[in-house]
Amino acid sequence: MIYTVTFNPSLDYIVSVPDFQLGLTNRTAFELLLPGGKGINVSTVLMNLGIQNTALGFVAGFTGDEICRKLKELGIVTDFIKISSGISRINVKLKSIDGTEINGMGPVIEEENLEELKTKLDALQDGDILILAGSIPASIPDMIYRDIMKRLQTRKVLTVVDATKDLLLNVLEYHPFLIKPNNHELGEIFHVKLASRKDVIPYAKKLQEQGARNVLVSMAGEGAVFVAEDKTVYDMPAPEGKLVNAVGAGDSMVAGFVAGWIEQQDYEHAFKMGVSAGSASAFSEYLATREEIEKLYGKL
Repeated sequence: MIYTVTFNPSLDYIVSVPDFQLGLTNRTAFELLLPGGKGINVSTVLMNLGIQNTALGFVAGFTGDEICRKLKELGIVTDFIKISSGISRINVKLKSIDGTEINGMGPVIEEENLEELKTKLDALQDGDILILAGSIPASIPDMIYRDIMKRLQTRKVLTVVDATKDLLLNVLEYHPFLIKPNNHELGEIFHVKLASRKDVIPYAKKLQEQGARNVLVSMAGEGAVFVAEDKTVYDMPAPEGKLVNAVGAGDSMVAGFVAGWIEQQDYEHAFKMGVSAGSASAFSEYLATREEIEKLYGKL
């Protein structure tokens, strides 16, 4: 079974406001309300590819109830922990001004809530896949991903981590199966600017030397780089297409890679599936469908 964990899920309120003006009343021309968060995005694309998975994490209040309801509508199994106070965050994403967002804070997660999640994760079995994705609320220490992996180290659980800075670096000693920084996050770790796929390769290898088994680096319009456990390096330019929505493209890449690995346990196929899924989402209004991913894969 595949499990995704989203510590701070959201309701994403996506709106288009033509000719947005500060200080005036603006009206939407388009709006959409979707469950959001990196782990949830991974779960959604996996489900679109026909791969059953369970979404874990924390929800609170009426927004948390709506997140669960919408995920169930999509056919995704959920096992979220309900926080007794606060509400799950609402993120406002303004489509008409590219990259403009207002992200909420989310509820305070107490130590007892974390212990409940760890108890759920204790049920994972050899061969399961655990995907830890995204940022964490300020109420949680940045060792949490490391603590989870330490707890699971005696079991043959494949762990995937898509996170930034210390949240990512802290897990490397427990040899995650896959990590997926983007080129900007990778550059931030090593205090360098990484603009080309060639630039990325030595720094991806450095993370592998520090403990990651496989390193997948997304680079938006520049494509992606993958340094495999067997030391093979794959790189691929981005497929041709019109950018429609970059939100969730990196999460889709994670889902595509995992789906490809499950299908064939072949790194080249998994990498191509990752690039196909990430690009297909970037070329779509929402997260990519199976048909969109397969169509792009056939062109690589």
